[in-house]
Amino acid sequence: MKHFKLINVKSSKSIEFIDITNEVKKYITEKGVVNGIILVYTPHTTAGITINENADPDVTTDLESFFKSKIPHESFYKHSEGNSPSHIMSSLVSASETLIIDEGQLILGTWQGIYFCEFDGPRARKVYLKCIIE
Repeated sequence: MKHFKLINVKSSKSIEFIDITNEVKKYITEKGVVNGIILVYTPHTTAGITINENADPDVTTDLESFFKSKIPHESFYKHSEGNSPSHIMSSLVSASETLIIDEGQLILGTWQGIYFCEFDGPRARKVYLKCIIE
């Protein structure tokens, strides 16, 4: 029996922020978790997981523009695959987030959502969810 859930994510752009909040909430409900924590993790070196505002789509547009402007694709990188900027972005964001579950509810701020962050797309990616129950 699996003790985690795999979410498959498909990106369509080189840099993209995909809201996975509903999938995380659905897993908590399916597992019947009342109190605990959930780990949201991606095993990719050119992707990440973050929490940010999900009410205004301009926020993710601004994040995308920021990363593109601050971490350019230049020829001075030594990594032979040519995706060093993607690795740098992934390191800045992190591969995981840990969140609190209380009384069956995922604890997020009013405007917060959980995002899969693509930095080397488009690609098919994986996100793992793991609950630790109190």
